Amino acid sequence: MAPSMETIGFVGVGRMGANMARRLKDVGGRVMAVYDTDAKRADSFAQEIGAECVPTPARVAELATVIFTVVSDDVGMRGIFAADDSASLFAAAKGRLFVNCATVSPEVHIDVETLVEQQGGQSLEACMASSITQAREGTLYLMCGGKPESFARAKPMLEMLSANLRYVGVAGQAARVKALVNMVMNINTAGLAEGLGLGEALGLDLSMLQEVFSQTGAGSRVLETDGADMQNRDHECYFSAAHAAKDSGIAMAMAESVGLRMPLAQATLEQYQRLVAAGKGELDKSAIAELTFKDRQAQI
Repeated sequence: MAPSMETIGFVGVGRMGANMARRLKDVGGRVMAVYDTDAKRADSFAQEIGAECVPTPARVAELATVIFTVVSDDVGMRGIFAADDSASLFAAAKGRLFVNCATVSPEVHIDVETLVEQQGGQSLEACMASSITQAREGTLYLMCGGKPESFARAKPMLEMLSANLRYVGVAGQAARVKALVNMVMNINTAGLAEGLGLGEALGLDLSMLQEVFSQTGAGSRVLETDGADMQNRDHECYFSAAHAAKDSGIAMAMAESVGLRMPLAQATLEQYQRLVAAGKGELDKSAIAELTFKDRQAQI
């Protein structure tokens, strides 16, 4: 099907999915239908962009030829593609292309591709290494895995969403790369939180300390995005602590599968799990600083 003839649907219109849909709508994409487990959110968003709010994932696939899925975890992903559920995407997969943007286990992406192809559809993982602002502006970093023909079909739409579009390989490979990206990012975030926490305890000026970090080997992308937020306790969510815990967990499972020990990744995972257990999972990942600043620890 020619790109100009494709119609678009979204399953999952939270912070990322909604902004991706807005971006596609802005640049002429034909966004026809949206579904979310939060029906009120889906209805409000559908009215905003002039799409139809539908009661099931299957109905999204009936109304659209390309369906973006942006769900939270493995359970959610398997649920929307369940082979034994007439309301799932599986029921209307024939001829459809599913672009799956969630960070889930590589095995889930592989299984989804198999299920969809059995029904005569196509599946592509399009893993995102960016946040809400980039989704809205169409400047996501996207890593894609799946059949080359699925990537070719999705590419015109993905180019509307991305400033950096990379085809990684077969199904599962992009998810592996994304898990490693987030694992390293989370380790960097935890390290920065400890550096700033210790600096504060030693009576150092944290603005000065961050400037020094930025000009030395302590500099990082995380310093740019999270340093001031950690200092100011501004944890407005762009990438949640709960998602950080999930993604570090995926990476640790991958490490265990090949018999590799990763003590830094394990320690970081445990820190984020502490935040989630304390009811702070919906704060931004920068909230890990709440565990490392001396005068804040008692509040967790």
